[in-house]
Parts: sequence; C-alpha cells; structure tokens
Amino acid sequence: MIALLMLAEATAMPMPAFLSGCWEQRREDGGWTEECWTDTRGSLMIGSGREGKGDKVRHWEWMRIERGADGAVTFYGSPKGAPAVGFKATKADAKSVTFVNSNHDYPQRVRYMVTDTGLEAEVSLADGSKADRWSYRRTAGPAK
Repeated sequence: MIALLMLAEATAMPMPAFLSGCWEQRREDGGWTEECWTDTRGSLMIGSGREGKGDKVRHWEWMRIERGADGAVTFYGSPKGAPAVGFKATKADAKSVTFVNSNHDYPQRVRYMVTDTGLEAEVSLADGSKADRWSYRRTAGPAK
C-alpha cells in the first residue's frame, strides 16, 4: 500500500513544461549564459547549456529531465560530457521545480522558477547555501 501511494505521488509530479524554449542571461562585461530545452514530449525534455564571454565558450553541459518507470521526475546533468548525475524532483508546480541529490558534492540542489520577467535558475547545496544564480530572459519560444 505504501509503495502504491509513493508511486501515485511521484507520478503526480508535473514535468517542468515552463522550461521549454531558449533562455539567456547577458552581463555588462560581455559574458553570457544560455539554456535551451525541448518540450515535454514522451515525458522527456532534453536541454543544453553553455556559458562564455564574447565568442569564447567557457563551460557547456548536456541535460535531460525525464519521468522514470517509477514515475519520479529526475534532472540529469552532464557537464562537458561527464557521466550524468541525477537529481530527483522534490517540489514542482506550473511555475517552479526543485531537484535534489544530497549525495553529490556540488551542486546538490537545482531550482528553476518562472518570474514576471523571465526565469530564475539556482544551484546550491541541499540547504540552499553556496548558491549560484542566473536571471534568464526568453530568446526563443517553446520547441514544437
């Protein structure tokens, strides 16, 4: 019975459809960060991110968010092609999602939140400390 309740709760966690499309943050020093996400088709979203300055890329990452066979929604990050690390969704609604993996060194928490002007992203330790934040603006609509 408990396993059925846990599966029902995990299945009820929505996919973060609000991420679909491309997002960018530009800094006054010429630096930039961008993320692009596909839609939620097939309970799978595929994302890419890169950060740099001017025409030089300093960092890049492949990402995916998927609903597993157990119904859980998980974010996987693969910086510069490293083996993917999973973070389980712990909270989600139509405008925000939080993923946590307390066993990872850093980050342990990944959060996205829709705002009136765009999208806020944050990585941190599980308790919210040592946070790095980005304020994105949409550069392209949801992928279709």
